[in-house]
Amino acid sequence: ILTACLKMLDTEMLQNLELREPPEQNLPVKKVVYRSSLPHLEDNISSHMTNSRFNSFTGYQSLTEREESFKLKETTAVHCGFYSENGGFRVSDVDKDYMRSCRVVVATCAFGGGDDLHQPIGMTEVSVKKVCYVAFWDEVTLSAQHEEGKKIGEDLRIGLWRIILVRDLPFTDQRLNGKIPKLISHRLFPMARYSIWVDSKSQFRRDPLGVIEALLWRSNSSLALSEHGARSSLYDEGNAIVKKHKATPEEVKIQLDQYRQDGIPDDKRFNGKKALAEASAIVRDHAPSTNLFMCLWFNEVVRFTSRDQLSFPYVLRRLRLPGVHLFPVCARKDLVNSFGHRRKVKPLAKEGR
Repeated sequence: ILTACLKMLDTEMLQNLELREPPEQNLPVKKVVYRSSLPHLEDNISSHMTNSRFNSFTGYQSLTEREESFKLKETTAVHCGFYSENGGFRVSDVDKDYMRSCRVVVATCAFGGGDDLHQPIGMTEVSVKKVCYVAFWDEVTLSAQHEEGKKIGEDLRIGLWRIILVRDLPFTDQRLNGKIPKLISHRLFPMARYSIWVDSKSQFRRDPLGVIEALLWRSNSSLALSEHGARSSLYDEGNAIVKKHKATPEEVKIQLDQYRQDGIPDDKRFNGKKALAEASAIVRDHAPSTNLFMCLWFNEVVRFTSRDQLSFPYVLRRLRLPGVHLFPVCARKDLVNSFGHRRKVKPLAKEGR
């Protein structure tokens, strides 16, 4: 099938596509160990952390630990969510077992009432059998959808989407809760080899295995996202975020000041591509170095603003992960239909834990 920009294999070849192991990227990282709390350390949280969004889900990463996390070692220990048993983001045992069974995942989420589910289209029968389509909801979304007559079936699905109900979300900022399935899906799907993230405003419209073949295997890539349509530099993006009231000038300034201090140049290009990505669709493998990249990206989003497009170029420059494929905007439009966000999300009425 030749589409405008995303060149997919034809249907017959897609039907016969076998799963491959993720490519070996030329990095020393062989194993990523996730930091977690030891019960006796729980009380040892320094008072200067009280203003931050770090909590018992994220752990309390110091600036020294942050610096250390970017140093590539064969075994790297990093914060990556799920720090403490009582940190939140709880799912049932039935759902945990289901998530453990997934090898390839297409994931989305709607917390706080958020968007309606868009049923995926364009996949082969083989993909329907091999791929888990998972939508993470909280109780607010569940009841909002119930009111509209959208009920979860006995097979725990709505259409193709397997609904996973999350209780006890760790952040008051719903956008930040959404970064958990978006950025650290390897913590949720421990046996998965590949995952595709789709924002709730988008409908996924291609065969998932075909997309993995086209955007990862074909170019020996580990992580693929779209180039940004409008801007190229993270500092320009910071200004745009403030202008559009997507974050406060103060919090953006803190983030950009830190990035300047860390020596990130105001470049429009990185490795010949735009330095800025648009992260509404993320295609990735779950190899150690990719998992490390995603953990560090998640930690930046927690430490600074929830705007993940601001921290992506930073992590890319610091980690220099080979095999990052920034594909053209037209390919993203081939991948998903975008409907825009439908409802304003309700923030959680609780602070910290």
